[in-house]
Amino acid sequence: MKAPSTLLVVVAFFSIYVIWGSTYMLNKVAVAELPPFFLASIRFTSAGLLIFIIAKLLGKSLAITRKQIQNTFIVGVLFLSFGNGIIVWALKYVDSGFAALEISAQPLVVLLLMWLLQGKRIKPMSLVGVALGILGIFLLVAQKQLIAQEGTVLGMVMIFACMLSWAYGSLFVGKADLPKNFFVNTGYQMFTAGITLAVASFLFGEEWIAPKEWGAHVQWSMILLIIFGSIVAFTSFNYLLKTVSPDKVATSTYVNPIIALILGWYILNEEITTQSIIAAAVLLTGVYFINTTKTTVTVPRFSGKVKKNGKF
Repeated sequence: MKAPSTLLVVVAFFSIYVIWGSTYMLNKVAVAELPPFFLASIRFTSAGLLIFIIAKLLGKSLAITRKQIQNTFIVGVLFLSFGNGIIVWALKYVDSGFAALEISAQPLVVLLLMWLLQGKRIKPMSLVGVALGILGIFLLVAQKQLIAQEGTVLGMVMIFACMLSWAYGSLFVGKADLPKNFFVNTGYQMFTAGITLAVASFLFGEEWIAPKEWGAHVQWSMILLIIFGSIVAFTSFNYLLKTVSPDKVATSTYVNPIIALILGWYILNEEITTQSIIAAAVLLTGVYFINTTKTTVTVPRFSGKVKKNGKF
């Protein structure tokens, strides 16, 4: 098998590290002006259509079975309609760096769901990771100056609900009949999620604002979210899963929240407290223990399967 290009691997890691880490800040910028479900709908519908166009240019067939349509719809709702749409909504009330830190506990949630729903045995080292993860989350959400802000607690709870949705979606795709081509698979998930988010936006009475009426910073944020955050980074993620070990791909779990914290502080003037730094260190250490106990849990942003090796 031909060895992967070093340059491509470096660019792909940059994408999943920096681009995905920046999506929290970009969504925070856009949701300050646009309704959350409308914002997410535009992002994923546009990205899905672009993926379909690229797939056709690459000669890929878009034909899928009725069962695959049903499954891509379910996964799209779990990962994107609810999993991402609610995150965008929550960003109206919580800082982007805070949201990224809370979401970094995702492998912990996946591990616990595997234990509860599939009876997977949790090894002692993973139990240490779970304990550290829970402690890190407690330190993160127990900051009085954050809880005192209106809507923050609700935002925290809804982000956790999104993590449950992602975790269940990750287990669901492990057994679901989905299109074999990951690019086509993603296109259907994004497009169907974009449509359901548009319905949600309509039902919640959100105002639909024409792109020409958006501020320049929101227009640029949306372009970056669609092209880089939705297409480039996802393609890079799947490329890396095929060319390097899942353990290396899983390192994005640790880097993304750090990038999000730095960008939120530098660009949005978000406060980084000492307790947040301690919470981040404890939480990410817990995630490290979970990911290195002969098992790697890499949770896809948009589609794919949970990658796991060995036992918990």
